[in-house]
Amino acid sequence: MLDIPRPRKEPRQARSKHTVETILEATARVFAEHGYAGTNTNLIADKAGLSVGSVYQYFPNKDSLIAALHQRHGAQMQQTVEAVLASPFDSTLRGHIDAMVRALLAAHMVEPDLHKMLELEFPFFDAPQSESEPDRGIFHRVRKLLDDWRAAITPQDLDLATWVMLHIIESMVHAAVIDPPRFDINAIESAIVDAVMGYLTLGKPSEGAGAA
Repeated sequence: MLDIPRPRKEPRQARSKHTVETILEATARVFAEHGYAGTNTNLIADKAGLSVGSVYQYFPNKDSLIAALHQRHGAQMQQTVEAVLASPFDSTLRGHIDAMVRALLAAHMVEPDLHKMLELEFPFFDAPQSESEPDRGIFHRVRKLLDDWRAAITPQDLDLATWVMLHIIESMVHAAVIDPPRFDINAIESAIVDAVMGYLTLGKPSEGAGAA
């Protein structure tokens, strides 16, 4: 398994955190404009308005910058998920699933060009789900949701059901964002919810009237 490149050092103070964020914003723009082969630290430093030494102070090479972009993008997606799920939604099981699908769609729409580049060209620099705080947070949120609605769903193994549900959502969301089809995004969202509800309630006569 490929070791994920790490920053040379972690920023501690507000000023250094701002510098790192500036570097990563510039990196995202330079990669989008020039691709991996056409990107170098001089271009990134110039775009960021910093010296090359300032870039090397935190990142030893391009690969460590890509790994940091993965981490930054994951944090941005997590913030988007939390913001969407904080909004009011229907308190039925379908309402909860719809909110989760809407949240993950919105999260994948954060810097979609960057997301596409990271997922298609550099997936090996992304931390495994077991080591990713955003991924673990979403897993636990969905696991709790299924536990709350245990009486309304068919699967008995809730860990497996959580894994299946998230893979249904994530695979369809990725397809919608990375290779956008001609369908309306609201129709796609509804179709994803239907797929998840079909899996969760297979054999059930109807959705439960409330949480168990």
